[in-house]
Amino acid sequence: MADSIDDLFDCFDEAPKAEQQDEQMEENSESKVPNKSVKRSNDDEIQLAVKMFKEDGTVNCDDINFEEFKNRIIVHTIETIESCTHEVACPPGQPYIPLNPSKGEPVKKYAFALDPFQKESILCVDNNQSVLVSAHTSAGKTVIAEYAIATSLKNKQRVIYTTPIKALSNQKYREFMEEFKDVGLVTGDVTINPSASCLIMTTEILRNMLYRGSEIMREVGWVIFDEIHYMRDKERGVVWEETLILLPHNVHFVFLSATIPNARQFAEWVAHLHQQPCHVVYTDFRPTPLQHFIYPAGGTGIHMVVDETGTFKDDSYNAAMAVLQNGGDAAKGDQRGRKGGVANKDPTQTDIFKVVKMVMERNFAPVIVFSFSKKDCELYATQMTKLDFNTAAEKQLVDEVFNNAMDVLTDDDRRLPQVENLLPLLRRGIGIHHGGLLPILKETIEILFGEGLIKALFATETFAMGLNMPARTVLFTGMKKFDGSEYRWLTSGEYIQMSGRAGRRGLDDKGIVILMVDEKVPPSVGRNIVKGLPDPINSAFHLTYNMVLNLLRVEEINPEYMLERSFFQFQNQTAIPGLYDSYVKKLEEYSGYQIESEDQVATYYDIRQQLDALGVQFRSYLTKSQYLIPFLQPGRMLKIKTNEDEYDWGAVVNFKKVQEFVRKGQSKQTKPVTRLQVDILLHVMSEMGDSSEIPKPCFGDQKGEVEVVSVDSTFITHVSSVRLFCPNDLRSKDSRKGMYKALKEVKKRFPEGPPLLNPVKDMKIKEDEFVDIVKKIEVLEKKMFEHYLHKTPLLDVEYPKYEKKVTCGEELAVAKKQLQDAKSVLQLDELKCRKRVLRRMGYSTNTDVIQLKGRVACELSSADELLITEMIFNGVFGMLAPAQACALLSTFVCDEKSQEAPRLTDELSGPLRQMQDLARRIAKVSTEARLPLDEDLYVERFKPFLMDVVFAWCNGSPFSELCEMTDIFEGSIVRCMRRLEELLRQMVQASKTIGNSELEDKFNSAIKMIKRDIVFSSSLYL
Repeated sequence: MADSIDDLFDCFDEAPKAEQQDEQMEENSESKVPNKSVKRSNDDEIQLAVKMFKEDGTVNCDDINFEEFKNRIIVHTIETIESCTHEVACPPGQPYIPLNPSKGEPVKKYAFALDPFQKESILCVDNNQSVLVSAHTSAGKTVIAEYAIATSLKNKQRVIYTTPIKALSNQKYREFMEEFKDVGLVTGDVTINPSASCLIMTTEILRNMLYRGSEIMREVGWVIFDEIHYMRDKERGVVWEETLILLPHNVHFVFLSATIPNARQFAEWVAHLHQQPCHVVYTDFRPTPLQHFIYPAGGTGIHMVVDETGTFKDDSYNAAMAVLQNGGDAAKGDQRGRKGGVANKDPTQTDIFKVVKMVMERNFAPVIVFSFSKKDCELYATQMTKLDFNTAAEKQLVDEVFNNAMDVLTDDDRRLPQVENLLPLLRRGIGIHHGGLLPILKETIEILFGEGLIKALFATETFAMGLNMPARTVLFTGMKKFDGSEYRWLTSGEYIQMSGRAGRRGLDDKGIVILMVDEKVPPSVGRNIVKGLPDPINSAFHLTYNMVLNLLRVEEINPEYMLERSFFQFQNQTAIPGLYDSYVKKLEEYSGYQIESEDQVATYYDIRQQLDALGVQFRSYLTKSQYLIPFLQPGRMLKIKTNEDEYDWGAVVNFKKVQEFVRKGQSKQTKPVTRLQVDILLHVMSEMGDSSEIPKPCFGDQKGEVEVVSVDSTFITHVSSVRLFCPNDLRSKDSRKGMYKALKEVKKRFPEGPPLLNPVKDMKIKEDEFVDIVKKIEVLEKKMFEHYLHKTPLLDVEYPKYEKKVTCGEELAVAKKQLQDAKSVLQLDELKCRKRVLRRMGYSTNTDVIQLKGRVACELSSADELLITEMIFNGVFGMLAPAQACALLSTFVCDEKSQEAPRLTDELSGPLRQMQDLARRIAKVSTEARLPLDEDLYVERFKPFLMDVVFAWCNGSPFSELCEMTDIFEGSIVRCMRRLEELLRQMVQASKTIGNSELEDKFNSAIKMIKRDIVFSSSLYL
């Protein structure tokens, strides 16, 4: 064994000869495309595609059977009762057989009248056929799941109910236990009655059972997927695809989903996968209609923008925006009349208080207040402490429920600040719900909210997923959210999911949704959010090493099988007929361009393109701070050009330096960058645009407004030597119009344009590179003026046609590339690269036979399987104590970032460095195998922010001490510990695979160390 460890990293230095020959053959067969590790811009991609189009000509589509793509799945529309649609996707060769009406007593009776969509769905289950039920939140989709469970139990079959999160699994277990009794729960950290006929589990557990060939699957008749729209999740969505592909054909399915526009496409994929009909029952009917309101910041009331019939009210929307604009001008405008600026105080504090108070006074409680950060949830909730929504009797009930729930905690844990600070809020009927709360507190709050003892719940959007907790009112504290990379508007799908919590069936005649807005929102954006379509299910399929290795281990299937049958591949291949039509149409358009003297026009076009490129370089010097600032006096005439628009002459009003922090390349590290923001008086269109965008330009006699617009200095294209008089105060329209009148007079005096500053003589730009750019521009301009086309009538006729032909050629190249991509098995190149990495590192042979390291990696599904396997085989864990091993493994499951760097002792920092060195080696091998992996970004994935916390916990420290060691939320610490326990169980299995009992005992000891007290307190639902 020692020799094998010493030789372990030979694989990093030299690939086996057989593999090198194998790779050489691959390289020879691959097309000559630039190295994938070189990052190209979108323009580069287009140019490459154009080049490939010119070289390769048309796409050979002889191998495409278009009729097969058009007709491989037959979709039949079934006549239904009102308020829902019913379709069925049938695989080829299977005729549609109408559903038989239900006979005899139903397997389950309900105390209420079923909705049409529920009746249609139950009819599918009665006929033993799969069904996708797509309906709004709280519409009653669980009825169909219950019916499928009852059907399975009656037929002596087993049924599996999968959920996306453990919390939802726990809730469903409690719910179904009351109904069916014969129910079990398997979520990884909790296993209850695994031999039950109805098993509730997370989708990951089902996926792992399928990879391991569990005997349970032989007895399963139905699988119910709750929240199937979660399949679009970037990180975890692939698990749903793996699971659906691996499930046997004799199983039938119930898919429960929020409303999705491509429900039919999903059903077609299921029918294609399992060669069985799949029905789609769709309804957008809401039992409780919604009214949507906007509350503009600084306003005094709410404005209805969508009524209960779904009609968007433009007048009311514009009135709300006008209140915002007027209030904003008064509160935020500075002396120069700029839009924006900083208000004297944060109006959100008073606004949230006013809105919640108004909701209570109008008897619109309970209300869920959605915010997009944990800190905002807590901040807004604590601002409500002057309000009290509960009676004395309700306070007593809150105390009783809370104290009973906390009885399971130790005295020390009951004194935690999060526990002590929450009760006073709960007694007032105010709750908080976010991922940073301790799980036991979250569940207590859910129970209190369900019992009507919380009237105002401040929550993040995770509360809208799965948990059946409707309210009368939903309040959004903003319309923008940070998605990890940028602040953006809410999507219509996100809005639908959260606003769907408004309106309790049977209790409210209508639900209320209120949007708090603190900046102008263009009508198109606002309409799209509140009236847009729900988000479609788009495949998030991506390859993982765990998937590839598990598929190599299973004899019947291989990784290529998974790729070919993925929803990702299905969606792309379904598009082939449409892509082909677009390609042919674009090819005909391109061939139709007949241009006189085309070669001459092409050379003239090239000169103009070179001049445009040099113009960009010229302006980059012109707008450098050291040259530009001396000439930014108020009144200086300028011209600007954005990416979309060129503007007429304007005048400088003011400028300021703005410091921003930007990322260094692909790294998460940032560096400060100073840029110039220039306020310019411009003639712009009067209609309102996005507040973050520059208004569109006005020309000539077009109707518009004279406004002071803030732009980045890089948009400046011309700087005039002319300066106008600039009044001190431009807030009034009259003062702005007066200055614009003077600007128009100057333009009249200079029909050819106002005189410009000479960049070399006046602005003193004398850098060698700039002088060289100026010389090149002069040479090219001379060539352009001397070109025979420049002074002929052909220029105005043929040049625009040639520009259109070039654009058409670029579009044709893109259409060709899309068609070629759709024809091929997508991600096949990536699979080849991943297999190459596995061969080089000794996980599989050249013939794809899995080795010992590969079998170990198969056991590791909840963390980076390659790196942990390398750590095992390199003996990293051999020298560590259980507490150290725990701390080191926490870097794989910690997804939170702390503002404070962890204070690591040598006993932790040493193993961390070993792990990081191994990570860099893996990145190197990956890059050499043509699977680019940024070394720094890869190492940064493994966050050490809880290493010292986990180490202290393993050594017996109370949870209160852990909270003082970090600024990470308590609930996030618990989530990390629970994920760590799941990983430790997998480490035990990995140790068994290599027969290392010493390691096995070590990881078992580590599990015992962390499984205690509040971190592993039982769910209140169990």
